[in-house]
Amino acid sequence: MTQSNDLRLWVGRQERRTDWLNPNHLAAWNATLDRDDAFPREGDAVPPGFHWTLFPPLARQSELGPDGHPKKGGFLPPVPLPRRMWAGGQLRFHQPLLVSERVERVSTIESVEEKHGKSGPLVFVTVRHILSGAHGPAIEELHDIVYREAPKTGAAPAGDSVQPAETGAWRREVVPDDVLLFRYSALTFNGHRIHYDRRYVTDVEGYPGLIVHGPLIATLLLDLLRRQLPQATLDRFSFKALRPTYDVGPFSVLGGPGDKDKHFRLWSTDNQGQTAMEAEAWIR
Repeated sequence: MTQSNDLRLWVGRQERRTDWLNPNHLAAWNATLDRDDAFPREGDAVPPGFHWTLFPPLARQSELGPDGHPKKGGFLPPVPLPRRMWAGGQLRFHQPLLVSERVERVSTIESVEEKHGKSGPLVFVTVRHILSGAHGPAIEELHDIVYREAPKTGAAPAGDSVQPAETGAWRREVVPDDVLLFRYSALTFNGHRIHYDRRYVTDVEGYPGLIVHGPLIATLLLDLLRRQLPQATLDRFSFKALRPTYDVGPFSVLGGPGDKDKHFRLWSTDNQGQTAMEAEAWIR
């Protein structure tokens, strides 16, 4: 890729953003996850995963590309590949964020790496986020983003090798209808049309249906852990996306105890029952 050397100049670039933990926003998130939690009160601890709804991309309407994403440039490097997706992440939870407090996020581009996969050229960008509340750093996250080429006309969307899903001790079935995907897009101010515009995603992008958001699946895995261990305090969480999941049928989030004390394995299936996302969690 001719621009790879220039793209590495983005390493070390920083961005600072500020947001507030609005109780109405958290209540809407709980409703989207089909939880019956009480209305959040000032000072309540914010559940893990909610932070992905903060610091939305506030691009002006005129600054959006044809896919609904902000046009390239700005903080992230202008990778000359059209498709940008969540590849995974590693998170450390130092202390909870609290409802109604001001939160600052400092983001730093840690690396830009070019690779060549089965589907063609790939560029991986890793961003480190540090979120701090009134009492100091709360969440540290390494966020992996992958950029891909658009598939050739008539080609099936590329994915990693098929991994038949295990049967977990915990399991919850999720029906990813377009209302769920629209609500999560609204919560995160995500204008990407692959999550709500069926004609665009099938006719232009060539996918079989609307794509379930990567952070939504990761949030549902965290929510499964919370439902099974409501009193546990999360220490670390890591996840890796393996295959896309669509709204063409139900999928499952599964998990259970891992091979170490206070360690848990979590995973999701795609619509055919194959492993789509793998995750690990550690509690205190």
